[in-house]
Amino acid sequence: MSGHHDHGHHHHHSVPADAGGRLILALIITFGFVGVEIVAGLWSNSLALLTDAAHNASDVLALLISWIALWLTRRPAHARKTFGYHRAGILAAFVNSLTLVGIALGIGWEAIERLQNPLEVDAPIMIGVSLIAVLVNAGTAWLVHRGSENDLNLRSAFVHLMGDVLSTIGATIAGAIIFFTNWRWLDPLVSVLIAGFIIWHAWQILRDSIDVLLEATPRDIDVDKVVSDLQTIPGVQAIHDLHIWSITASMRALSAHVVTNQQDPQRSPQLINAINELLCHSYNIGHATLQLECSCNTTQLYCTLTEQHQH
Repeated sequence: MSGHHDHGHHHHHSVPADAGGRLILALIITFGFVGVEIVAGLWSNSLALLTDAAHNASDVLALLISWIALWLTRRPAHARKTFGYHRAGILAAFVNSLTLVGIALGIGWEAIERLQNPLEVDAPIMIGVSLIAVLVNAGTAWLVHRGSENDLNLRSAFVHLMGDVLSTIGATIAGAIIFFTNWRWLDPLVSVLIAGFIIWHAWQILRDSIDVLLEATPRDIDVDKVVSDLQTIPGVQAIHDLHIWSITASMRALSAHVVTNQQDPQRSPQLINAINELLCHSYNIGHATLQLECSCNTTQLYCTLTEQHQH
């Protein structure tokens, strides 16, 4: 039985079929509104509006990157890309989160300078454009939201757009207060708060995308519990050479050597099915590669990988 090898496939496609069309529509709307905000921001001398325009401009690129990545992920696997192009979405999330951090740092730097030397702000224009921007940004965020809970690529685009929603809400509130109080320092202060929000959520996406690219164990999986649960299955004696990783945020994989006391090869498929069912239903692991063994010479749960040099 040593060397018996089997696979379990239970892939769950969490990205809606119309996600690509909704990304393109959000991109067109966002692109059209960038010019409006730039003109209004310069006219009203509002950093909050210019901040939102800059973020909107980055959203155009972010949405385009997300759409390209989504298109790539739907291409089939082949001899050169045996896992397909699923990681394209993770790369898009990584790039988008890096741009979010860069934009937020730039906003914070400019806001700190303006806090030291507040400029006159045309509050009525700031309020009017901000109210329109709230509707535009909320609409595009809604377009991208469905499917973003389980897909890092869509989530990175959604965070870009939600940053805009908060930026415009903040600019509206700041404009109203400035209109009645002339507290010009409130405009850059709102920008600092928005920048902090963007950095926090960008960091979460960046961290998760790095975990996937480094093939780290998903954060919600307790490896010790996985091993313990597997050993409750009749016929499983021990687990070693275990690997658990994510291909995408919602597509997980596992490989392991399973030591079994079952001597009858005809019962192997039943054991494999039992393991796959547990992994799928308890841990959402949809791709399992299992090697059954009657004995092993190691007790190490994790194998030590070494480079193989060609002679």
